[in-house]
Formats: sequence, C-alpha cells, structure tokens
Amino acid sequence: MYPEYLVEPMRAELTKVGFEEAKTAEDVDNALTGEGTVLVVVNSVCGCAAANARPAARMAAANEKHPDKLITVFAGMEKEAVDKARSYMMPFPPSSPAMALFKDGKLVHMIERHQIEGRPAQMIAENLIGAFEQYC
Repeated sequence: MYPEYLVEPMRAELTKVGFEEAKTAEDVDNALTGEGTVLVVVNSVCGCAAANARPAARMAAANEKHPDKLITVFAGMEKEAVDKARSYMMPFPPSSPAMALFKDGKLVHMIERHQIEGRPAQMIAENLIGAFEQYC
C-alpha cells in the first residue's frame, strides 16, 4: 500500500469530476449489480495513469453522453475493492490502469494498460466516448 498523502491528489483528479470511490467489495457490487451503465477506472500511481488514463477519463466523463455512474478503485490501496472490480472484468487479466464499461451488470467495453501506455489521452477518451455513444 502507498501512503494516503501520496495517492490523495491522484484520487482527487477523478473524484472532482464526478467519480465515486469504491473502497470495499460491497461498494463495487452495489455499483455493478443494477441496471444502467457504469464506467470503472482502475486508478494507479504509474506514469501512464497520470499522463494518459486519468486525463482520458476526465475528458470522456465530460462528454454529453456518458455512463449513469462513474466509479474508481485504486490499485495498491483498497485490495478488496480492486480484486472485486477485476473479478467483474474477467476474462481480461488484472491491469492497472484500466477502464471498463458495464451495462446492466455486464462488461461491454474494456481498455487495458497496454491500450493506455504510449497513447495520447485524447485518443483514449475518444475510444471511451465511442463506447458511451454505443452503450449509454
């Protein structure tokens, strides 16, 4: 686990634009077991989260058409919540950062770390927005 003072600004990048933190497995279950659309961002301290994933998630969340819920779990912090979120993302292997869109509890779109690394935030945001247009 990382010191909270280190990750707080990274958490805030998402929570200040409407993402809710899921810190327990129950939080994740509650977010993903209903009707509607949910974007889950697996946040991370890595450089590609800072330069690519979080900016892309913020851009996409600002789109007119977006999921009903925006949640985030933080890899390296709340292990139980991250493990539960990743269980919903199967068959994709654990990845952080990562972004997953769910509709009515089913995974409909996934962006893994290898699709985030080295890509501009705008490109990742456009990928998400395309999924929002299709599923939200």
